[in-house]
Amino acid sequence: MTDLLEVGRITKPHGIRGEVVVVLTTDRTERVAPGAVLQTKTGPLTVEASRPHQGHWLVAFAGVPTRNDAEGLRGTVLLAERMDDPDELWVHELIGARVVDAHGTALGTVDAVEDNPAADLLVLESGGLIPVTFVESFAHGTVTVDIPEGLLDL
Repeated sequence: MTDLLEVGRITKPHGIRGEVVVVLTTDRTERVAPGAVLQTKTGPLTVEASRPHQGHWLVAFAGVPTRNDAEGLRGTVLLAERMDDPDELWVHELIGARVVDAHGTALGTVDAVEDNPAADLLVLESGGLIPVTFVESFAHGTVTVDIPEGLLDL
């Protein structure tokens, strides 16, 4: 399971028919589309049905017919294989990437990507924060950004 990415987490049961509330950690809603198979520590779960609900997803999994069964899934981390989409920036690819500005000046290395309501932030090992809206390109482990002057000045 080491090549799998966390795509969501089951927070609690919903209703009496085995549905659960899933908080996605991805913007790819096809991860909870009917027929999708998500991995867990205890084995795979197959999505039978899903629908958006109050900013999260209500999901029915095969073999989980009752609320009691759903209760046993509380806190379960949902994992899936990486998706191949060359037009997307993926967090797992950004971690450890070199960051350079539009002139080629090295700015540091990406230590983490922090979720932020306005735009996700690249967290540099120096502690600097760069909104991903300033990313111009990503190739071969290097992120090129076009940031306003003084953004990284402490």
